[in-house]
Amino acid sequence: MIPVQNRIPVREIQGVGEAAADDLKQMDIVTLDDLLGYFPYRYDNYEPRDLAGVKDETHVTVIGKVQSVPVLTFYAKKRSRLSVRLLTGRYLIKVIAFNRPYLKRRLKPGDTLTVSGKWERHRAVLTASECHIGVPKRDEVIAPVYPVKGNLTVKRMRKIVRQAIRQFPNAIEEILPKPVLTGYRLMGRGEAVRQIHFPTEREKLHQARRRLVYEELFLYELKMQVYKQKERQSVLGKKMIIDRQRLNAFIRALDFSLTKAQKLVIDEILGDMSADYAMNRLLQGDVGSGKTVVAAIALFAAVTAGCQGALMAPTEILAAQHAESLKKMFAPFSINVSLLTGSIRGKRRNQLLEELKEGDIQILVGTHALIQDEVIFRRLGLVVTDEQHRFGVVQRRRLRSKAEDPNVLYMTATPIPRTLALSIYGDMDVSTIDELPGGRKPIRTYWVRHEMMGRVIHFMQEELKRGRQAYVICPLIEESEQLDVQNAINVHARLTEALSGSSVGLMHGRLTPDEKEAVMADFKNNRMDVLVSTTVVEVGVNVPNATLMVIYDADRFGLAQLHQLRGRVGRGTAQSYCVLIADARSDVAREKMKLMTEISDGFKLSAYDLKLRGPGDFFGKKQSGLPAFKLADMVHDYRTLAAARKDAVRLAGSSRFWKDAAYLPLRSKLEESGVFEHRRLD
Repeated sequence: MIPVQNRIPVREIQGVGEAAADDLKQMDIVTLDDLLGYFPYRYDNYEPRDLAGVKDETHVTVIGKVQSVPVLTFYAKKRSRLSVRLLTGRYLIKVIAFNRPYLKRRLKPGDTLTVSGKWERHRAVLTASECHIGVPKRDEVIAPVYPVKGNLTVKRMRKIVRQAIRQFPNAIEEILPKPVLTGYRLMGRGEAVRQIHFPTEREKLHQARRRLVYEELFLYELKMQVYKQKERQSVLGKKMIIDRQRLNAFIRALDFSLTKAQKLVIDEILGDMSADYAMNRLLQGDVGSGKTVVAAIALFAAVTAGCQGALMAPTEILAAQHAESLKKMFAPFSINVSLLTGSIRGKRRNQLLEELKEGDIQILVGTHALIQDEVIFRRLGLVVTDEQHRFGVVQRRRLRSKAEDPNVLYMTATPIPRTLALSIYGDMDVSTIDELPGGRKPIRTYWVRHEMMGRVIHFMQEELKRGRQAYVICPLIEESEQLDVQNAINVHARLTEALSGSSVGLMHGRLTPDEKEAVMADFKNNRMDVLVSTTVVEVGVNVPNATLMVIYDADRFGLAQLHQLRGRVGRGTAQSYCVLIADARSDVAREKMKLMTEISDGFKLSAYDLKLRGPGDFFGKKQSGLPAFKLADMVHDYRTLAAARKDAVRLAGSSRFWKDAAYLPLRSKLEESGVFEHRRLD
């Protein structure tokens, strides 16, 4: 049961009329609980200061004694200027307050006045933005500022929240278990809510935020754990009987050795596939870490269990590349691998669909063409989605619906810290490949400014003479009046002239899929020396002969994206290079360029990228899956997130949580979010 206190409508708060209630509703505030959970986004600081240490034109608060009768003058229409002398500390200053004529009759010499405003040191004048007769109360010194709508003002909002806390002092029920409160020395919930709205001192505000951030993250993590438990209870996979002997023979036949990290994640994946529940796992790894061979082993295992496998990639180029790799690996073992994309039509398509339906095709690789209604599997046991963030939730769900609860493996080359991944991707388990195969030469990365482009072209010519190929990436397709950055069309024209005798191609997002595929095929088959492109080449393309990546205006990209682009080279045995061209005028831009030249580890770079850009920009708005926290920040509160997740895992697995009355308030809080109404997350 949800506590009755939570359901008290805001109209029952004294002083909240129908108009104010309507304004609050626009802010999604309907109940008392909504109101008390509507936290300030910042605070105005009215802590008094000694003017001796205050610089000119600083916003400051002072307390002093009125030394003169206020002088009021009117100008324009209904505008006024009031001035009064104020003694604060050892300073006699003039206070000027605009459009506050009522102070003329209220202020008299000897009164105590608290004033906030801009201090003009050379004139000894304080222009007031706030005036308060008397000394402010302890909980008014640090004043909350709320985002408001309608006719509500911040001052009115403060009054409503203050009245709610006074009128319903027992409405804030504790929900965290006692061992958690004492173990982390957390402030009680009631005190934390009061202090977050009306802090009496800075340290108490810090402790209130610390408590409420933990609560937010703990509730989120607990919700994810409950979802996962209910998922496994209701989604029973078809337990696979994997032929380990055949699988081991396939692994031994590979022309390279698996890394320890690959072996570890393979064990995790095979364990899921052999379990009674359907796998729902994310595989993350750096560029070139060997995710594809892990997926191949999982697909081979599914085939040995008598099931079909599907691998969905975001582009036709990448899908064809995967199909080619799998065919080569599976050829000695007589496994039928087919490719299905939008380009395959007519009789060939109909024949392929019939073979799939009959079970003759064991592995089907393709683009979003795989999710069309006419694509029917005989016994689909494993679904692999590459670069999963490039697909929408609906697209991923439709592929998974091709069978009754198949095992699902998502792959991403945008690595993030494990605890963050476990939290962001909800009810998925997470496997991480944090080790690169041996023998690879590190890509040498350099940062140069635009005036050095001549030297970059000379270096490119030297690489081309050695029979190598180069990428050149631009942020825009065409010239823009708004942005002073290089565009692909102009760069293509300049390089075609500068590199006479070499073939320079152009690719961007406005080309049709067939045109893109033709350009990439020419580059991949070494019929093209230099490919000028926008970031459409970012994902997955494998051209071992390409050894040079040049990125114009590199400071306009995020660290993770730059690392992805850099990963397009270094796929062969020859030494590869990445040249970042950027004037980098800001501190953040210079920091990015410095990090790129010093760090080659994608996990470390993504951690810095998160700090520089924040989680919203890092993950994007549409596919991020990031929860909308009121106070918590998954990046800056990362340690709290890790602790909250550990506690949630332990509690959700405890029978006491589900039975003990002591946990009823916490279970009620979860009930509000509908967590006990089972639904599968994607």
